Amino acid sequence: MNWRKLRTFLLTVLILCLIPATRYYQIDVPLLRFLKGTRVDPLSLHLSGEFVENNLGTEQNPDGSVTVRMIAEQYLFIPHCILVPAGVPVHLRITSADAVHSLVFNDTDYAVKVLPGTISEAKLQFPRAGEYKTVCREFCGAGHYAMRSALKVVPRDQFPALRLEERGNCAVQ
Repeated sequence: MNWRKLRTFLLTVLILCLIPATRYYQIDVPLLRFLKGTRVDPLSLHLSGEFVENNLGTEQNPDGSVTVRMIAEQYLFIPHCILVPAGVPVHLRITSADAVHSLVFNDTDYAVKVLPGTISEAKLQFPRAGEYKTVCREFCGAGHYAMRSALKVVPRDQFPALRLEERGNCAVQ
Protein backbone atom coordinates (compact mmCIF):
# COMPACT_ATOMS: atom_id res chain seq x y z
CA MET A 1 0.00 0.00 0.00
CA ASN A 2 2.77 2.47 0.90
CA TRP A 3 4.70 1.61 -2.29
CA ARG A 4 1.70 2.60 -4.39
CA LYS A 5 1.45 5.99 -2.65
CA LEU A 6 5.20 6.55 -2.96
CA ARG A 7 5.15 5.66 -6.66
CA THR A 8 2.20 7.99 -7.28
CA PHE A 9 3.93 10.78 -5.36
CA LEU A 10 7.21 10.36 -7.30
CA LEU A 11 5.41 10.29 -10.63
CA THR A 12 3.52 13.46 -9.72
CA VAL A 13 6.76 15.23 -8.72
CA LEU A 14 8.43 14.13 -11.97
CA ILE A 15 5.56 15.46 -14.07
CA LEU A 16 5.50 18.75 -12.16
CA CYS A 17 9.24 19.15 -12.80
CA LEU A 18 8.94 18.39 -16.51
CA ILE A 19 6.24 20.98 -17.21
CA PRO A 20 8.46 24.03 -16.48
CA ALA A 21 11.42 22.41 -18.24
CA THR A 22 9.49 22.01 -21.49
CA ARG A 23 8.02 25.50 -21.50
CA TYR A 24 11.15 27.51 -20.62
CA TYR A 25 12.45 28.11 -24.17
CA GLN A 26 9.00 28.20 -25.73
CA ILE A 27 7.30 30.61 -23.33
CA ASP A 28 9.56 32.07 -20.66
CA VAL A 29 12.49 33.22 -22.82
CA PRO A 30 10.31 34.99 -25.43
CA LEU A 31 8.19 36.54 -22.66
CA LEU A 32 11.24 37.83 -20.81
CA ARG A 33 12.62 39.20 -24.08
CA PHE A 34 9.33 41.02 -24.65
CA LEU A 35 9.28 42.46 -21.13
CA LYS A 36 12.93 43.60 -21.31
CA GLY A 37 11.98 46.26 -23.82
CA THR A 38 13.57 45.23 -27.12
CA ARG A 39 10.40 46.12 -29.00
CA VAL A 40 9.69 47.11 -32.57
CA ASP A 41 6.46 48.15 -34.25
CA PRO A 42 5.35 45.19 -36.41
CA LEU A 43 3.23 47.50 -38.58
CA SER A 44 6.13 49.70 -39.71
CA LEU A 45 9.12 47.32 -39.85
CA HIS A 46 9.86 48.00 -43.53
CA LEU A 47 9.50 51.78 -43.22
CA SER A 48 12.16 52.79 -40.70
CA GLY A 49 14.60 51.54 -38.10
CA GLU A 50 16.82 48.51 -37.98
CA PHE A 51 14.58 46.29 -40.11
CA VAL A 52 14.04 48.63 -43.06
CA GLU A 53 14.34 46.60 -46.29
CA ASN A 54 17.77 47.83 -47.42
CA ASN A 55 19.19 46.86 -44.00
CA LEU A 56 18.08 43.20 -44.16
CA GLY A 57 20.50 40.40 -44.93
CA THR A 58 24.13 40.01 -43.92
CA GLU A 59 26.40 42.81 -42.71
CA GLN A 60 30.06 42.35 -41.88
CA ASN A 61 31.14 43.81 -38.52
CA PRO A 62 34.55 45.44 -37.86
CA ASP A 63 35.61 42.47 -35.67
CA GLY A 64 35.11 40.02 -38.58
CA SER A 65 31.81 38.58 -37.32
CA VAL A 66 28.59 39.13 -39.26
CA THR A 67 25.14 40.32 -38.30
CA VAL A 68 22.11 38.91 -40.10
CA ARG A 69 18.81 40.78 -39.92
CA MET A 70 15.60 39.03 -40.96
CA ILE A 71 11.84 39.43 -40.76
CA ALA A 72 9.45 36.49 -40.40
CA GLU A 73 5.94 37.04 -41.70
CA GLN A 74 3.15 34.86 -43.00
CA TYR A 75 4.33 32.84 -44.94
CA LEU A 76 7.93 33.74 -45.68
CA PHE A 77 11.25 34.85 -44.29
CA ILE A 78 12.76 38.10 -45.59
CA PRO A 79 15.29 37.83 -47.10
CA HIS A 80 14.39 34.45 -48.51
CA CYS A 81 18.02 33.35 -48.69
CA ILE A 82 21.08 34.73 -46.95
CA LEU A 83 24.82 34.21 -47.20
CA VAL A 84 27.26 33.96 -44.31
CA PRO A 85 30.98 33.10 -44.21
CA ALA A 86 32.17 29.76 -42.84
CA GLY A 87 33.80 29.66 -39.41
CA VAL A 88 32.75 33.18 -38.43
CA PRO A 89 30.42 34.12 -35.54
CA VAL A 90 26.96 35.03 -36.86
CA HIS A 91 24.70 37.33 -34.81
CA LEU A 92 21.12 36.71 -35.93
CA ARG A 93 18.54 39.42 -35.23
CA ILE A 94 15.02 38.57 -36.34
CA THR A 95 11.54 39.91 -35.68
CA SER A 96 8.02 39.02 -36.74
CA ALA A 97 5.58 41.24 -38.57
CA ASP A 98 2.45 39.31 -37.69
CA ALA A 99 2.47 36.04 -35.72
CA VAL A 100 4.65 33.77 -33.61
CA HIS A 101 7.19 31.86 -35.69
CA SER A 102 10.04 29.48 -34.91
CA LEU A 103 13.03 29.58 -37.26
CA VAL A 104 14.91 26.27 -37.37
CA PHE A 105 18.12 25.53 -39.30
CA ASN A 106 17.99 21.94 -40.52
CA ASP A 107 20.92 19.66 -39.64
CA THR A 108 21.85 21.90 -36.67
CA ASP A 109 20.68 22.46 -33.11
CA TYR A 110 19.87 26.10 -33.85
CA ALA A 111 16.29 27.30 -33.37
CA VAL A 112 14.93 30.79 -32.67
CA LYS A 113 11.44 31.64 -31.38
CA VAL A 114 10.18 34.88 -32.98
CA LEU A 115 7.39 37.03 -31.53
CA PRO A 116 5.76 40.10 -33.09
CA GLY A 117 6.98 43.33 -31.55
CA THR A 118 10.23 41.84 -30.18
CA ILE A 119 13.71 41.26 -31.55
CA SER A 120 14.93 37.70 -31.12
CA GLU A 121 18.68 37.17 -31.10
CA ALA A 122 20.88 34.12 -31.54
CA LYS A 123 24.58 33.47 -31.91
CA LEU A 124 25.38 30.93 -34.61
CA GLN A 125 28.49 29.59 -36.32
CA PHE A 126 28.77 27.29 -39.30
CA PRO A 127 32.15 25.50 -39.60
CA ARG A 128 32.14 24.76 -43.35
CA ALA A 129 30.56 25.85 -46.60
CA GLY A 130 27.18 24.39 -47.46
CA GLU A 131 23.46 25.10 -47.50
CA TYR A 132 21.12 24.88 -44.54
CA LYS A 133 17.40 24.79 -45.21
CA THR A 134 15.41 26.87 -42.78
CA VAL A 135 11.81 26.21 -41.87
CA CYS A 136 9.16 27.59 -39.54
CA ARG A 137 8.29 25.09 -36.80
CA GLU A 138 5.49 27.15 -35.21
CA PHE A 139 2.10 26.81 -36.88
CA CYS A 140 1.38 30.31 -38.20
CA GLY A 141 -1.61 29.79 -40.47
CA ALA A 142 -2.82 28.05 -43.61
CA GLY A 143 0.39 28.69 -45.59
CA HIS A 144 2.70 27.53 -42.79
CA TYR A 145 3.83 24.44 -44.72
CA ALA A 146 5.43 26.68 -47.39
CA MET A 147 7.37 28.91 -44.97
CA ARG A 148 10.90 27.93 -45.93
CA SER A 149 14.14 29.67 -46.83
CA ALA A 150 17.84 28.92 -46.98
CA LEU A 151 21.10 29.97 -45.38
CA LYS A 152 24.15 29.46 -47.59
CA VAL A 153 27.58 29.29 -46.01
CA VAL A 154 30.39 30.35 -48.35
CA PRO A 155 34.15 30.04 -47.78
CA ARG A 156 35.45 32.79 -45.49
CA ASP A 157 37.84 34.22 -48.11
CA GLN A 158 35.06 34.47 -50.73
CA PHE A 159 32.64 36.44 -48.54
CA PRO A 160 34.36 39.89 -48.39
CA ALA A 161 34.40 40.07 -52.21
CA LEU A 162 30.59 39.80 -52.42
CA ARG A 163 28.54 42.93 -53.02
CA LEU A 164 25.92 43.82 -50.39
CA GLU A 165 23.01 42.81 -52.64
CA GLU A 166 24.64 39.40 -53.21
CA ARG A 167 24.92 38.81 -49.44
CA GLY A 168 21.21 39.36 -48.89
CA ASN A 169 19.71 37.27 -51.66
CA CYS A 170 22.12 34.41 -52.48
CA ALA A 171 22.89 35.74 -55.95
CA VAL A 172 26.18 33.83 -55.83
CA GLN A 173 25.90 30.11 -56.51
